[in-house]
Amino acid sequence: MSSGNRLSGHMHTMSENDIKPSNFIHQIIEDDLKNGVHNKVVTSFPPEPNGYLHIGHAKSICLNFGTAERFGGVCNLRFDDTNPEKESQEYIDSILSDVSWLGFKWDGDIRYTSDYFDELYAYAVHLIKAGKAYICDLSPEQARDYRGDFVTPGRNSPFRDRSVEENLELFEKMKNGAFEPGACALRAKIDMTAPNMNLRDPMLYRILNMSHHQTGDKWCIYPIYDFAHGQSDALEGVTHSICTLEFEDHRPLYDWFIENLPVPVTPRQYEFGRLNINYTVTSKRKLKQLVDEGVVNSWDDPRMPTISGLRRRGYTPASIRNFCDSIGVTRSNGTVDMGMLEAAVREDLDKNAPRAMCVTRPLKVTITNYPESEEEWFDLPKHPKDDSMGMRTVPFTRNLLIEQEDFAEIPPRKWKRLTQGVAVRLRGSYVITCEEVIKDDAGNVVELKCTYDEATKGANPEGYKPKGVIHWVSADNSVPCEVRLYDRLFTEENPDGDKERSFLELVNPDSLVVLTEARAEVGLKGSVAETRFQFERTGYFSVDKTSSDEKLVFNRTVGLRDSWVKVQQG
Repeated sequence: MSSGNRLSGHMHTMSENDIKPSNFIHQIIEDDLKNGVHNKVVTSFPPEPNGYLHIGHAKSICLNFGTAERFGGVCNLRFDDTNPEKESQEYIDSILSDVSWLGFKWDGDIRYTSDYFDELYAYAVHLIKAGKAYICDLSPEQARDYRGDFVTPGRNSPFRDRSVEENLELFEKMKNGAFEPGACALRAKIDMTAPNMNLRDPMLYRILNMSHHQTGDKWCIYPIYDFAHGQSDALEGVTHSICTLEFEDHRPLYDWFIENLPVPVTPRQYEFGRLNINYTVTSKRKLKQLVDEGVVNSWDDPRMPTISGLRRRGYTPASIRNFCDSIGVTRSNGTVDMGMLEAAVREDLDKNAPRAMCVTRPLKVTITNYPESEEEWFDLPKHPKDDSMGMRTVPFTRNLLIEQEDFAEIPPRKWKRLTQGVAVRLRGSYVITCEEVIKDDAGNVVELKCTYDEATKGANPEGYKPKGVIHWVSADNSVPCEVRLYDRLFTEENPDGDKERSFLELVNPDSLVVLTEARAEVGLKGSVAETRFQFERTGYFSVDKTSSDEKLVFNRTVGLRDSWVKVQQG
C-alpha cells in the first residue's frame, strides 16, 4: 500500500498539530445579535432523503444544531424531499435515527419541503404574474445548448416572451398532468448572459408524474431544490441558512428569489468548507454504488463513513461531536486525516470503555501442575483509572488460551512475550513458564505445556523476572465469539484522485478480516449491541447488532494506538 504524501490534490490534509479550531459563522451571528439584526437565532438542517448520512453530514448537523444551542436559538429538521425518484422512507428513518443518536433535538415537528408545496406553487404563480417566470418547451438537451458555458453566453429560449396569461394557463396544465415528463418546465426569467450560470433562467418546476412518499399523488410537478430551499427557510423563519461551499455560486439565486417574492422573512445563506476524510469517499452516489454492487454489506457496514456505519463500528456520539468541534468551521475545503477521527474515539473510549480480555487467535496452554478439576476466580478492575466502574471476576483453570502471536519459538530481539523456557505473567493472575511445545504433523504449534508459580498470585516471583505480561482466557469457561477486524476501506488516501481509474479498483481487500475462533471472558456473555469494551492489549471493540446468546460478535472500532502510518511507511 502506498503511503502517499498526505496532500490530496490541492487540498491540505490537516493533522492534530496544525488544527486551530475556529468558527467564522459564530462570529457573524455574534455580530448580528449585538447589532440587532436578529434577536433570536433559527437554523435548519435540511437533508435530502436519498441516502444515509455520512461523517460530512455529521459536521453540518453539529454546526446547525450546535449553533442554535450556543446562542439559545432553535434548529429545524426539514427533509428536502423535492425529488421522489431517489427518496424513500428508509432514508428518512435513518436520518432521524442519526440526528437523535448524536444527541440533538429539532424544534417542533419534523418538517418537509413538501409541507410547503402549496405555498411554493403560489410563489411560482407570483413570479409568472410579475413577468419573471415562463413555461419553456425546450427539451433538456436543447436547454443545455441554449444555456451556453463558462466561455459562451447563453441564448434566450424561443418561449421566453410568452404572455403572462399563456404561462399561467400552461403552468396550470402542467400541474393537472396534461404533459409528459420533459415536455416543458417552468423557468425563472433572469439573465441568459450572466457570468454566474445559476442565473441563466434556472428551472423552477419540472414534470415527474410520480407518487411522492409524503404527498401521494397530489402533485405531478415538483420544485427544484434552488427554488424550494430559500423559500422554505423563509416560511420557517430561518435567520442563518448554513450550507457547504459548493452552494456558494447558488447564493445569488437564493437572494434573487427572496428579493422577488413576498416571503415573511429574509434569511441569509452562509457557506462553510465541507468535511472530507482521506481513505474514504463521501459522495452519496458512490456510497450507494458500494452498497448496490456488494462491495460492502449495507449502508451501516462498519467500513462505511456513514453515521450509522460509524455507530455500528463502535464510535460514540461524543467522539463524533468532539471530532467535528476540533476541526473548526472555515471558508475553505480541506481533507482531514482519518487518524484524527480515530484519535477522537480512542480518547473517549479510553476514559469510558470497561476493560476485558479476549483471545482472537487462540493457542492452547495447559498448566501441567495445576489441578484438573480446580477453578479459581480472580478480581480484576473494569477500568484501571476509574474505580467507580467496579470489578470483574475471571476464572482461571488448568486449560487456558493465549494469542498465537504472544508465543515465538525463535523470539526476535527484545521479545517481551512467551517462548520456551521463559516466564511471563498472565494478566491479573500467575506467572507461567513454557516447558514444552506441541506441534501437529504440519509443524504448526498447537499447544504449550506450561507450569505456574503458585507464589506469584499478587506478588513478584523470587529469584527470576518475567519477560512481560500477556492476556488470556480460560479454555473451559469462556465465551465463543466472532471478531471482525475492520481497516481502511481504500488503499489510497484519495480514492477519487485518479480520474483514469474507478475508485472501486482501490478498495482494500483486507478491509475486513473475520476471526471465528475467538474466546472472551465469561463475564461478557449476554452483552447487548453497542456495548463497548477495551480488549486489553488488542483494541476497542463494540458488540455488533448481529450478536446473539449463542455467539457474540465484536467489531473492532480502533486499535489502542495509531499504527496505520507506521504500517504504510514500513
